[in-house]
Amino acid sequence: MAIPSRFPVLDDKHTSVFNLEWLRTHAYRPAESNVFEDRKKSLWGCNLKKNLPCVDYKSVMAGDDGLRDWLNLIDEYGIAFVKNVPANAEATETLGRRISFIRETHYGTFWDFTANNAHADTAYTGLALQAHTDTTYFTDPVGLQLFHITEFTGKGGMSLYVDGFNAANRLHEIAPEHYNLLSTVRVPTHSAGDPSTVIAPTPRAFPILNLDPVSGKLFQVRFNNDDRSVLGGRALLDKNGSTVDVAQFYDALRTWVGILRDPEFELWIQLTPGLVVIVDNWRVLHGRSEFTGHRRVCGSYHGYDDYRSRVRDLCYGKAGRADI
Repeated sequence: MAIPSRFPVLDDKHTSVFNLEWLRTHAYRPAESNVFEDRKKSLWGCNLKKNLPCVDYKSVMAGDDGLRDWLNLIDEYGIAFVKNVPANAEATETLGRRISFIRETHYGTFWDFTANNAHADTAYTGLALQAHTDTTYFTDPVGLQLFHITEFTGKGGMSLYVDGFNAANRLHEIAPEHYNLLSTVRVPTHSAGDPSTVIAPTPRAFPILNLDPVSGKLFQVRFNNDDRSVLGGRALLDKNGSTVDVAQFYDALRTWVGILRDPEFELWIQLTPGLVVIVDNWRVLHGRSEFTGHRRVCGSYHGYDDYRSRVRDLCYGKAGRADI
């Protein structure tokens, strides 16, 4: 469709050309618009262990077809595994960079560590970790997190994964009032364990369950009990600005944590050298069981927008640019 210029200050010979599909997508009449939406997600629990979403390292490294397969799995399940990865930091870093550049944080760029207490963070210990998402204290939490256990001689250290979207779906089913509280009450968080580090998001607090303001769909789970700051009176307000009783909030939190710790929702995997896992940190919570012995882990963070850019470009085709 060609539209002649209506502005005399412009060259009268100028013509703007619009694709009909683009016009439908951006139509002011809702009935005619064709709004872009992400593909439907597959919710999962412990049953995912029977058929893990997995690709081969050589396939991902060979070209865009293998990378597309990997991204499609992450997009659908929020988690994907890569097998036959060389058990070293160099190969792991190169694999992560197939998706995007690494997001640097106060933990560094690409990390390679043991349980040496190098940071005042429980990840650098052998303690058990309950299911959580990382960097809840960032205004923009990291999008992807890639893990590779390159060395392990010890006992324990099982890896835990929970589909936060599935858990939220169950919460909405059994306790909609608790779902409403956790999607409206803003929870303050922080990271202040290391010297010269005092990180807090702007605004100061976000809900555990973050919903799209237009569609009302859940787009981000933001939960780490170990990162929560003090719940002052200003935090305990719902979306209407009304005060929420602290006991009501903790009732909702107890229900949420109960779902996260329900074996039906827990995927436990013993990661071994050569098997890489990547999770959507806006959807999938991770943790581990206590371990003893030597355990070396390497990996990286990647920005959410950079990850979604790759998905739109490689996996969605024309639809990925329809609303641009």
